[in-house]
Amino acid sequence: MIILGTNSIKDTGFDVANSCRFNSASDDYLNRTPSSSGNRKTWTFSTWFKKCKLGVQQRLFSVQESGDERLGLYFSTSDQIVGELRFGGEGGTGLYTTQLFRDMSAWYHVVWSVDTTQSTNTNRAKLYINGEQITSFSESGYPTQNANTATNYTVEHRIGKSVGFNNPLDGYMAETVLIDGQALDPTSFGEFDEDSGIWKPIDVSGLTFGTNGFYLDFENSGALGNDAAGSNNFTVNNLTAIDSVSDVPTNNFATLNPLTSFAGTFEEGNLKTTGSDDTVSTIGLTSGKWYWEAQRTNTSNQAHFGIGCSNGFFSATSVVSNGDYVYIRGDATYGTASRVGGITSIGSNGGTPATFTTGDILSFSLDLDSATKNITIKKNNGGTPLVDTDFSYDGSIPIFVYSRMNSGVGASFNFGNPATTISSGNSDGNGYGNMEYSIPSGYYVLNSKNLAEYG
Repeated sequence: MIILGTNSIKDTGFDVANSCRFNSASDDYLNRTPSSSGNRKTWTFSTWFKKCKLGVQQRLFSVQESGDERLGLYFSTSDQIVGELRFGGEGGTGLYTTQLFRDMSAWYHVVWSVDTTQSTNTNRAKLYINGEQITSFSESGYPTQNANTATNYTVEHRIGKSVGFNNPLDGYMAETVLIDGQALDPTSFGEFDEDSGIWKPIDVSGLTFGTNGFYLDFENSGALGNDAAGSNNFTVNNLTAIDSVSDVPTNNFATLNPLTSFAGTFEEGNLKTTGSDDTVSTIGLTSGKWYWEAQRTNTSNQAHFGIGCSNGFFSATSVVSNGDYVYIRGDATYGTASRVGGITSIGSNGGTPATFTTGDILSFSLDLDSATKNITIKKNNGGTPLVDTDFSYDGSIPIFVYSRMNSGVGASFNFGNPATTISSGNSDGNGYGNMEYSIPSGYYVLNSKNLAEYG
């Protein structure tokens, strides 16, 4: 999926400030062990998430009392959402959605509501996605009446990783809540937008969280496990301040889209890539003025950075790093204009090479509003651009941020939430983004609120 202006909510009423970015390669997670028991029969877990990897088991929430006394809310290897409860000799019970969650450009909301005191078994565990109850499952099983779960017991609770089986999360989480003692439905956490019909967050700070309940808003970058509702704080494992980001359900930022790549690895919320082939951004553009940055992480082979349209193949024009040099590569390299879609006449190949090595940062300014479209590319904010070229664009196919990494080559992209620490912190005219260099006046970072206004 791609994000265009019609997929965006400009005004959300309640704005989420931050999310937490989890990276499986660095084993990021949060954990807490309650000092006293709460209500083990009745509770609600709610969180917003954006996935960054498919086909592997990943845990959002996990608790384990012993090997056979455990529970977890997770993605299966088939990309289902699973709410699993295990009770020793009773065996496992769980809800496995028939829906598969494979859109890595979207934020989702999940509520797992449990009340084992209910006389009807199907009322003892419920799953809701984006405000709607899931009632059809590929597998389903429910706990016995009045069963005690591991939640709210004096055992380890984890966010972003399993207690006993690893399965770390690659993705983002926001507005992560546990309610101890109440089985709530989604209306306690969100509502449908009156204009767009999109499910969106509401302020949860007024809820009653209970003895072991918590509210992780991830706003304190120095203490990402801080409980905004009280003192049930989590211990931070391997997460750093840079992992508190402004990519949130009420303002969705661009990332790279692994679904368009035939190879390569993706990390840090799909903002870092190595050896990926023809990868583009999750946000497509047809108008507006836009800014982003990319940093090369090694110089072992050729890499391309730039913009592209899709007409069966993502390519158009790109900055090419061939060894330690950069130059503009136009559509002629890839054949006919029809192959590259709506971009034509984008300048010439070759030109005077410029050195471009590990650690250098390219900044991109793309103007799709002027009568003559333009892309300007600078290295390390230098006065003279590496590329400053006009081009023709018919608007028929969205333009994407484009990259192509040969084997072993890596790069880090910044669409407003850098994957690594930067030395400064610049935002656009709307106050969005955390960029290394100043954003030119009138240009904006790639997120859904800016897209709704200017895209």
